[in-house]
Amino acid sequence: MRDYAKELKNRVDFIRGLLKESGAKGIVFGNSGGKDSALVGILCKKACDNVLGVIMPCQSKRNFGEDRDDGIDLAQQFGIETIQVDLSEAKAAVTSAIQPVASISDQAGANIAPRLRMTTLYTIAQSRGCLVAGTGNRSEAYMGYFTKWGDGAYDLNPISDLTVTEIYEFLRFLDAPSNIITKAPSAGLFEGQTDEAEMGVTYTQIDEFIRNGTGDPDAVAKIKAAHARTEHKRRPARMYGKDTSAK
Repeated sequence: MRDYAKELKNRVDFIRGLLKESGAKGIVFGNSGGKDSALVGILCKKACDNVLGVIMPCQSKRNFGEDRDDGIDLAQQFGIETIQVDLSEAKAAVTSAIQPVASISDQAGANIAPRLRMTTLYTIAQSRGCLVAGTGNRSEAYMGYFTKWGDGAYDLNPISDLTVTEIYEFLRFLDAPSNIITKAPSAGLFEGQTDEAEMGVTYTQIDEFIRNGTGDPDAVAKIKAAHARTEHKRRPARMYGKDTSAK
């Protein structure tokens, strides 16, 4: 197990260093009520007083219930300023504008919400002179389980090297709200959605493979396939001149 007292100090120093380097006045992050945003929010608040958590429900009932309640519990426990922006009508407007001229697949429709959330965070952050903190972890990055230009966009990410197993260990060390630690992880993109059901493997299986390269053969096959299929998400955008050579 990591030395989380040392991890806390190092990550707080990292955040403070970036704030000083950038000249930003503070940090804005999406407070989803989940494990990753909880850890990011706590770390940012310990590094900087000017931290704003934005709760952004978008159509899903869970967004307006358990997830919002857990986000509020986190904010109250750690003294994080919090606002709510309901994106339900914005998503409906985007969908209704596109549907008459182009078909929207289920996955593309689900990804509208995280992209609207990142638009919201950057709008608020720029208006406040702040940076946007990302909330993606190592396990989900390996699987490509994030939305490009949605939750995959940010100015800094203080937890990107941590597996989900380590995220939970860190949250217990910090005495985060218990429900955030015990509830089934979900991006809340649609009713009944859970991360592990959507990926077809558990975080325990993913983390075992990342750490040791071992695991149940069926799970390993799914992990390898997901990693290969989503490699484009982890690469920088391709640019002519840098990705081609003169002939």
